[in-house]
Amino acid sequence: MSDSSLHLQLNRKRFEISEAFLEKYNRPGPRYTSYPTAPVWRDDFGPDDLEQFYATSNAARTPVSLYMHLPFCESLCLFCACNVVITKDHSVAPPYIEILKREIDHVSRFVSRERPVVQFHWGGGTPTYLTPEQMEGLFCYTAERFTFAPDAEIGIEIDPRVTTHAHLETLRRLGFNRLSMGIQDFHPDVQAAIHRIQPLEMTRDLIETARQLGFDSINVDMIYGLPLQTAQSFAHSVEQVIGLSPDRIAMFSYAHVPWLRKQQGALATRLPEGMEKFHIFRAGLEGFFGAGYQYIGMDHFARPTDELAVAQRERTLHRNFQGYTTKAGADLYGMGVSAISSAGACYAQNDRDVAPYRERIERRGIATMRGYRLTADDLLRRTVINRILCHGVLHKAEIESEFGIDFDKAFAPEIERLASFVSDGLLEIENGVMTTTLLGRIFIRNIAMAFDPYLEKQKLESRPLFSKTL
Repeated sequence: MSDSSLHLQLNRKRFEISEAFLEKYNRPGPRYTSYPTAPVWRDDFGPDDLEQFYATSNAARTPVSLYMHLPFCESLCLFCACNVVITKDHSVAPPYIEILKREIDHVSRFVSRERPVVQFHWGGGTPTYLTPEQMEGLFCYTAERFTFAPDAEIGIEIDPRVTTHAHLETLRRLGFNRLSMGIQDFHPDVQAAIHRIQPLEMTRDLIETARQLGFDSINVDMIYGLPLQTAQSFAHSVEQVIGLSPDRIAMFSYAHVPWLRKQQGALATRLPEGMEKFHIFRAGLEGFFGAGYQYIGMDHFARPTDELAVAQRERTLHRNFQGYTTKAGADLYGMGVSAISSAGACYAQNDRDVAPYRERIERRGIATMRGYRLTADDLLRRTVINRILCHGVLHKAEIESEFGIDFDKAFAPEIERLASFVSDGLLEIENGVMTTTLLGRIFIRNIAMAFDPYLEKQKLESRPLFSKTL
């Protein structure tokens, strides 16, 4: 092995990754929480358009997934690319909750009480920025207007630095059964560099309390590629995370997009890149493999008994704006500033800033600022891309049956592009079945990108629209 390559050991298989190989595949690309991706969406898609799709979904009686965005945080993490409002003044919360309730009222009119809510998620920001009493009021207000399935997945993102025992007790009593919390890295120097001080003991105590209260599933987030990280230090953080025994782990690549998030500019001179960053990624990948977690793909791991891992094996896994999910077939209704909806053959996003969001809700009931109507070709390609990302397997015959096409004719240019993935050991094609290899799961976004015709047009943009795939 040369100095410009490394070995990767996964499930008793050994792969050599060269610098040239990494350079070939580590390029900007979408995470495909939607297809087409957000840069394709249009500003002339408004509230009337979204309500048309709401009506269609309601007539079809599809299951419902609800998402609410609670944007407030007390302090800014320098790596963050989320839509947040930074303030220690908690008086901003009650007015926001009131305007959110008006949106809940409006949206609920388009959702029959016969349609079960199978998934409900609070994201942010930091939802536990709210007091326990505020959380209970908002949850009960929602539950009075929608019908929750008895086995609904009800989750929330929490920040161990501000989440109290009273928060957890209230959430569990209300019916929340899943927690997701950011860790990023336990190394003190890294935490200081990203402005997120969160000792191991703080996180461990919160997880232990959550287990005692009976939460069904705990997910933790890590980020590789942060300032001052090394493969050795990250491997130690991974070991500490494994000791916490989470059910799921998301190990994200740090997305450096300072043209979108100005605070990230402070990190630019201290970031590991290229092969150095891949060494850090390898430390996490091999650590979680060695601890028995199933590699779902891209950046997600789950215990083999977790329903996410089971769904992948049974080929029922789905992907939406929250990432991987077992709730396939549900229409997503997003509420709150910047929230995204996906109903039938459309996407829609609310205004990103609180003031115009409030004005739109007061005037119209919903705050759609842009969206997109999927074409027949979009629906076909969305299915193909989702099957690749979720299952790692694509059966041509299934696609041909669902869409009435000849796969090889419809995707002749794409099949030609896939040849390099086959020769590089990322993909196997045999008897009409495309299967990503274990190595291919690392670069699965690249394989999906082969089916995305919008990327060629987006290359003409003056700045990258996406972070690199690794």
